[in-house]
Amino acid sequence: MLRIPWLAVHLYIKFQRSPALNSIELKIPPPAVAFLVCTAMWGLSLFTPVVDVSMFDRAMAALVLALIGGLFGAVAVVSFGRAKTTIHPTKPQATSSLVTTGIYRYTRNPMYVGVLLLIVAWAAFLCSPWALLGPVAFVLYITRFQIQPEERVLSGLFGAEYAAYRSRVRRWL
Repeated sequence: MLRIPWLAVHLYIKFQRSPALNSIELKIPPPAVAFLVCTAMWGLSLFTPVVDVSMFDRAMAALVLALIGGLFGAVAVVSFGRAKTTIHPTKPQATSSLVTTGIYRYTRNPMYVGVLLLIVAWAAFLCSPWALLGPVAFVLYITRFQIQPEERVLSGLFGAEYAAYRSRVRRWL
């Protein structure tokens, strides 16, 4: 019975260290990932049952979530602009300063939280329970192939200052 958890741990470690998988780190911009996830969610919604909710309620829920997500992203981009550092997700090594104030006091990745909320808004609009796999897939992919590599770069650039920031602020929320 202990073989299954050890096998899962072994596969997870192998997945984390796979050179083939490491080669796609920081390669696909998060908006492209979000687009692909949303397209897959839409496809799933075409072939799976939907929850019977009025179009008005679906649209309002999606609008509220999208506005909150957009606000998260906009505030984060403005914070990076004020700090005069890059927002380019595939080039974290170009980061010139560590932003830890404003919305960055609550989450280390408010831009990704914003995109996640936009994807959740799309799921709410689609009203398909299967579409909820989309936000989960986005979090898993972005964490492994975007955030973790960014964190390695930031640790190298900012050392103890970034380690202290990581210890007091959550990755997502």
